[in-house]
Amino acid sequence: MDVTCTSQGDTTSIELSGRLDAITAPELEQQIRALIEAGARQLIIDFEQLDYISSAGLRVLLMTAKLLQAQQGEARLTGVKGDVASVFEMSGFNSLFKITEQAI
Repeated sequence: MDVTCTSQGDTTSIELSGRLDAITAPELEQQIRALIEAGARQLIIDFEQLDYISSAGLRVLLMTAKLLQAQQGEARLTGVKGDVASVFEMSGFNSLFKITEQAI
């Protein structure tokens, strides 16, 4: 999995590509924790190029939401499609996050 982070003002965009699974999830979790500890409060996570997400990836998203909520922040998701969208619907994660078609 490749992760690209860019910041603009108080918003940080995280672009994911490849697979978010048990092997790659710890790396993403570490990066997100570092961003939040550095003061990021608004995250936009772009799934446009993500091909697969496992339960380990969903756990990272849940952790992200909880950490941001404690800091009065939020995570928005964009580009959720295909198999990844199906996983979100089956798991109910589509109701836990604001999901938009494009980055704002």
